Amino acid sequence: MAAKVTGPKAASSASKTLTSKATAPKSKTGAASTLSQTAAPKKTTSAPAASAASKVLTDGRTSKTSKTAAASALSQREKAKKK
Repeated sequence: MAAKVTGPKAASSASKTLTSKATAPKSKTGAASTLSQTAAPKKTTSAPAASAASKVLTDGRTSKTSKTAAASALSQREKAKKK
């Protein structure tokens, strides 16, 4: 898998999501994972953070900013290994 890092647009969205008082905890989990992977190509999104990010993306009430951060977190998820 090619090394992925969080881009500037996703990092900005993650920062806004984390500092917003109106943001739900699941959105903040995905945003925190996204922000932690800025300039860190060896880091991947954990299973709980990926699950939270997935729920953020499917929730119709979530802002575009939160969805951008969640999408970035999911894109940096390590692929499941085949058994």
